[in-house]
Amino acid sequence: MGSRVRYGLIGTGMMGVEHIQNLRVTPGAELTAISDPVETSLGWARDAAAGWSDPRVFASGEEMVRSGAVDAVIIAAPNHTHRAVLEPLMDLPVHILCEKPLATTVADARWVAEQAAARDHLFWTAMEYRFMPPAARFIEQVHGGRIGRLQMLSIREHRFPFLPKVGDWNRFSRNTGGTMVEKCCHFFDLMRLIVRAEAVRVYCSGAMDVNHQDERYGGEKPDIIDNSYTVVDFDNGVRAMLDLCMFADGAENQEEITAVGDKARLDVLIPESVIVHSPRTGFMNPKQATRETVPVDETALKAGQHHGSTYYQHQAFNAAVRGQGPVIVSAEDGLRAVEIGAAAELSAREKRVVELAELRG
Repeated sequence: MGSRVRYGLIGTGMMGVEHIQNLRVTPGAELTAISDPVETSLGWARDAAAGWSDPRVFASGEEMVRSGAVDAVIIAAPNHTHRAVLEPLMDLPVHILCEKPLATTVADARWVAEQAAARDHLFWTAMEYRFMPPAARFIEQVHGGRIGRLQMLSIREHRFPFLPKVGDWNRFSRNTGGTMVEKCCHFFDLMRLIVRAEAVRVYCSGAMDVNHQDERYGGEKPDIIDNSYTVVDFDNGVRAMLDLCMFADGAENQEEITAVGDKARLDVLIPESVIVHSPRTGFMNPKQATRETVPVDETALKAGQHHGSTYYQHQAFNAAVRGQGPVIVSAEDGLRAVEIGAAAELSAREKRVVELAELRG
């Protein structure tokens, strides 16, 4: 490969534009091709690339790759189109970064993972939350033994509602896999990464209680969960919980992750970018908590909406494409996150515990 990596972008909506903003500050990256069926979205991509790249427009991802214009493609198309977009690309000589969730169903995610395992070129699932600097430091410290033996993990995301997307596709679970797949696959991926084990059962209590109540699309009301509690049991005995609220716009920190071991508790607060370490002190003894601020590159913060994570992910993906680093988030990782999310959706609908074995056949 030459001195530059030529990228093609399939899907140039909101997340596609964030990828462009991060590619333009990634050394050695060049955007040479874009594809999207919506002209407005193509215009957003051209505006985002203005003064840096002048990408060619292709009618499809397959046409883009067969043209020889790209070394790698980023798939940022709507969730329910991922498998259809990927099918003609899997046998072609191109590196692939596919946005989360890998697919909207377990069956489609399993197909992608199986195809990816047989490819000569790399496949990367875009789980960028792993790459937020404070989250990455937090995970490093948990794995390094700073809390002793991990027993409990909790993740809280209190945030704003889902933003409007082109064609309002994200208002319906049939297009997204449901909130627990679409949004929460990030957190289920983090759980697996932190716990270093596989999920065995899930219980989710959730509903759409506040957001989207008055919205109608073609006379149809949205059906996406806007708040939930999810408990996940892992096969090493660790349990984890996700607390999601999508009508908590005023929360000072959007994400708060807490790991509790037999020796200490560790918290990370995002976007405050602070890690708090609280060792056990015994009843009524003085607390000994310490705080650490984790710096984030200003370039990374300005290039996207995910606390710099998209930028850091692109540096790692670019290195992998060049053969200078590993694939950090595989299609198998993407599949496992979809499985947990799909189990949570089923649990919330049927109000019961769901064993992961039910989805894995």
